[in-house]
Amino acid sequence: MEILIIKGGKKLEGEITISGAKNAALPLMAATILWSGKHKLSNIPDVRDIRTMIRLLTTLGAAVTEGKNSYHIDTTNLCKEEAPYNLVKTMRASVLTLGPLLSRLGKAKVSLPGGCAIGARPIDLHIQGLEKMGAAITLSQGYVIAETDGLRGADISFDIPTVTGTENIMMAAVTARGKTRIENAAREPEVKDLAEALISMGANISGAGESMIEIEGTDELTPLSYSIIPDRIETGTFCAIAGVTNSNVLLKGCKPEHLESVIEKLREAGIDITVESSSLRVKGPSKLHSTNIKTMPYPWFPTDMQAQFMALMCVADGTSVIREKIFENRYMHVAELRRMGANIETEGNTATVRGVNTLNAAPVMATDLRASASLIVAAMAAEGETIIDRIYHLDRGYEKIDEKLVSLGGDVKRVSI
Repeated sequence: MEILIIKGGKKLEGEITISGAKNAALPLMAATILWSGKHKLSNIPDVRDIRTMIRLLTTLGAAVTEGKNSYHIDTTNLCKEEAPYNLVKTMRASVLTLGPLLSRLGKAKVSLPGGCAIGARPIDLHIQGLEKMGAAITLSQGYVIAETDGLRGADISFDIPTVTGTENIMMAAVTARGKTRIENAAREPEVKDLAEALISMGANISGAGESMIEIEGTDELTPLSYSIIPDRIETGTFCAIAGVTNSNVLLKGCKPEHLESVIEKLREAGIDITVESSSLRVKGPSKLHSTNIKTMPYPWFPTDMQAQFMALMCVADGTSVIREKIFENRYMHVAELRRMGANIETEGNTATVRGVNTLNAAPVMATDLRASASLIVAAMAAEGETIIDRIYHLDRGYEKIDEKLVSLGGDVKRVSI
């Protein structure tokens, strides 16, 4: 087991390069199942979830060769349809193999997914959509078992936007007979990136990035060769770290247009952010200002930045109100921030944060991926030496974040215990 030891209160300076987006890479890795051949994906972050997906693809029969932040994935001999529990239990994105397996093999057996314990994230919408496309689906002993004699296009309307649901249906539809329409589709940049990658394979997709996506099925695709977009949540996390430490850092290789709602709120909090081509110059203030946020589906404020923003508000001047509208159990970091002296009250999906002058170091425990990032934000600002336990959550989605902080002048150590 590993822990992070962070000595707070240090100003950071310098530049880092943002890694590829884990949440864009995972569906693209699943998309290699769709067509036999040798696929190449680049700008892949070296994080735990990626390694889990590689093991899953290998289990299905793919041959995988690793390069520097890239993978060659040969799906020529992919022949197995089961995504087993021992792999799926740690990563929700493994459910993204369901649509491609149905498309390629006409059958799939995928364990109900795991991941962060931040609330109910059922896959009902995935199942309902695939059933409309001609799949026969049953649930048995914790597995989704699906079969089809050929998927066909359908009109699918989601009650709520679902990122993985949109991606799963989109991948299933690219080789289905006829036209598929997805209404109330997720609009996240990762969804649009998947669509652009599928189009490069020969898929006929229009409307990705909007609430209505149309896919005309095709009989022929080509192997995928694609570079993943940068991680907007990693970008936002480093903006928060720079802001809370009154630092001056340059974040290179990012896409500011994917983070407009977050940048707006960070600026309201007093952080000076300048867009420089594909980079962000971030300068933290001597004192942060309180501001309110409400998480909503893209293009509004992302739930994946809520915890990090809350950590910022813990030392802001005034009172902030944070409303979590996506997941019902995404305040597990509150108890840990309180251990560091934060003044936070929660009621239902609302958190009221009254800023304090300073946070104090304490031993804390990561409870999920983004909660672990919020503890880093808080620890970088705190007085003394903070110990963060269970950082395997952090390693699911952030590539070498401790090394990046050290390169900026942070006092951060990873220790095996």
